[in-house]
Amino acid sequence: MTDFFGLEANTPTIFLVYAFIFFFAILFRYFVAAGIFYYYYYVKNFKKYDNRRLSKRLANKSQLRKEVVWSIKSSAIFAFVGAGTYWLWQNGLTAIYLDISEYGLWYLPVSLLIILLLHETYYYWVHRWMHQPKVFRIVHKVHHDSRIPTPWTAFSFHPWESLIEALILPLILVILPVNIFVLGFYLLVMTVSSVVNHLDIEIYPLWFQKSRFGQQFIGATHHHHHHTEFMTNYGLYFTFWDKIMNTESKKMKS
Repeated sequence: MTDFFGLEANTPTIFLVYAFIFFFAILFRYFVAAGIFYYYYYVKNFKKYDNRRLSKRLANKSQLRKEVVWSIKSSAIFAFVGAGTYWLWQNGLTAIYLDISEYGLWYLPVSLLIILLLHETYYYWVHRWMHQPKVFRIVHKVHHDSRIPTPWTAFSFHPWESLIEALILPLILVILPVNIFVLGFYLLVMTVSSVVNHLDIEIYPLWFQKSRFGQQFIGATHHHHHHTEFMTNYGLYFTFWDKIMNTESKKMKS
């Protein structure tokens, strides 16, 4: 019996094969997303966006190198969790499905929104927990060593944080029916969103930021204040938990 990749399923070495495949796929996604944004905003159009940078100075090369190293380690953690999720799917232990007609076209955006909201809720409360002093030093400090965020900060986590962040998705996929294409799109959104939020250059136009609709979404400005203030702006995609719990930076209201 072969699996989705055409490999012999459930052999002793299959999990490691899955992990290697996922590792290179995740690493490729990270380098492409972070690389494109870094090149466009920090190399090709450096002068054009210089006055729109949120920090007064640039991150040094030492920070960039550390971010890439930590991101490679994070990608390995994500790969092992991804391989485990894939194994669960191959053994019928998840709610992932292939046939779009099984739930209909209308369910595709609904399932995507549900995943985003569940992930947002998980991340907000876990993120607040990670800012508890004892937990912060062990789990979250690596990420905040990047006082000036860059596109390369997107995956720059301590292995414990990478594991904590990765576990939510398989938990969701065990319960919530999700089409494989929605899952792929969600993973892309997750990566690009993290890169944009750590860009340290606000790319959303002012009219969008000031609109009621735009104020529901997190961008570079929102997350920049988290890296400078530490105890505000804990959200991932949306601002609603920060607004409800009164943890949104006062600078967002100015």
